[in-house]
Amino acid sequence: MKRGKKYVEAAKLVDRATLYDKEDAIAIVKKASTAKFDETVEAHIRTGCDGRHADQQIRGAVVLPHGTGKKVRVLVFAKGDKADAALAAGAEFVGGEELIPKIQNEGWLDFDVVVATPDMMGVVGRLGRVLGPKGLMPNPKAGTVTMDVTKAVQDIKAGKIEYRLDKTNIIHVPIGKVSFTEEQLADNFQTLMDAVIKARPSTLKGQYLKSVSISSTMGPGVKINTAKLAN
Repeated sequence: MKRGKKYVEAAKLVDRATLYDKEDAIAIVKKASTAKFDETVEAHIRTGCDGRHADQQIRGAVVLPHGTGKKVRVLVFAKGDKADAALAAGAEFVGGEELIPKIQNEGWLDFDVVVATPDMMGVVGRLGRVLGPKGLMPNPKAGTVTMDVTKAVQDIKAGKIEYRLDKTNIIHVPIGKVSFTEEQLADNFQTLMDAVIKARPSTLKGQYLKSVSISSTMGPGVKINTAKLAN
């Protein structure tokens, strides 16, 4: 794969054979970011889990202390008082049955997170084929199926992110923007890692964290010493 000049120069800042402390890794990621836009900083956590087994699936959510730096658009499926509460909490879109054709037939997907009250899951379930593959389906484990829509919306707006295994048993999660301070990124990263470490499946034998790296949108990955994370 041919890389651009900027990427090649940035990659020189990273020693592939070194496992860095999180503070050093974050400093390198910020320095290696050369794009003209405010790049997202992402953590990539390769686990020893086998997601094909239900008892080794990892899925949860955590509120990053400094948020993600991204404006998140929230859609809430609710009715009555709960719909009013969702709007009051700052949800961009609130509705019910009437949104189904808009999403299914018109391909409307101008939202980043979907929240639903339990009584609306029958309606939302009909959108499984559309929302499922995009990772937008509400889920109780992630706190997006709940009667407390006020808290759900406020948490999401405050920087709540969801983490889950992908098909290759890796977790990819944004932890902020390059414009964040090193301390903010370190706080967010450690909050995420604490949650992921706590979520280790009890049935897992062997190594849990195979490798952890962070990178900016356009920058090279920097590997982190996992031994120092499991405190």
